[in-house]
Amino acid sequence: MPKRFTLDEAQRLLPEVDRFMRTAIEARSNYQQAENAIQAMSERIMLQGGMLVDREKALGAKTRREQSAAVLRNAVESVQQMGCLIKDLDTGLVDFPTLFRGTEVYLCWKVGESGIDFWHGVEEGFRGRKAIDQDFLDHHQGDQSQ
Repeated sequence: MPKRFTLDEAQRLLPEVDRFMRTAIEARSNYQQAENAIQAMSERIMLQGGMLVDREKALGAKTRREQSAAVLRNAVESVQQMGCLIKDLDTGLVDFPTLFRGTEVYLCWKVGESGIDFWHGVEEGFRGRKAIDQDFLDHHQGDQSQ
């Protein structure tokens, strides 16, 4: 059974989730930069029919790519181990499963937002976000068995 959060539990996790998500976003960017450098070297080699490769530069890019991949993997796994669902790494979108009127829904948060102010149905996604209002607060519950 997946972890379900009360709104208060999810709010308390935000500083830690935010830190891991920012780390993941930065690591992903670093990975992509290293991958682009490796790709550019490979294209130059192919276009020139072979060339003298700067081994240190190539190994440095490969090492940066591998280190970034490890940091990214660890950050994503840390968020997932908390029970959160990463929905979009580009925007830092994270969902926290919860119950509303007995149905599973997601508390929805994105890097840069000061708190969790929205929720949406499991099938609706980010575009279906609704503001957390009094009705939601009155009929929302996390997993009471945990």
